[in-house]
Amino acid sequence: MPQMSKVELYAAIRRNHRAGMKMRELERKYNVSWRTVKKAVDSVWPEPRKKLPPRPTALDPYKPVIDAMLRTDLDAPRKQRHTITRIFHRLIEEHGANVSYQMVRRYVSDRKPETPHGLGEGPRWKRSCRRPTFRATRRRSTAVT
Repeated sequence: MPQMSKVELYAAIRRNHRAGMKMRELERKYNVSWRTVKKAVDSVWPEPRKKLPPRPTALDPYKPVIDAMLRTDLDAPRKQRHTITRIFHRLIEEHGANVSYQMVRRYVSDRKPETPHGLGEGPRWKRSCRRPTFRATRRRSTAVT
């Protein structure tokens, strides 16, 4: 039997239950527990999935430090601002952080669109993927007339 969605499963269980199938038969036929059969008979719609809370990361204790670095960069000239690599190295050297470069990069790049360096305004930095354009040159016809 092909895999069906939960809504389809609930509808099939209700349909068969109204036709006279017993709960135990429905459990075996659809390979589900008695709780699922009971929920399907009692309710038309399955209950929505519960949202899981976000899992803590190794970067969580250092996020305020990174935000402070980015905040100080707002006043600094463009060329003197922290790069992601510099932020990563400072976390390791000054704070002994055990985080990966990718974690730092993802966090900083998520903060940048909100503001310049994560605090409110400014465009998302994107690389331009335009190809250089060249003027087309006309070839002179060399045909002899």
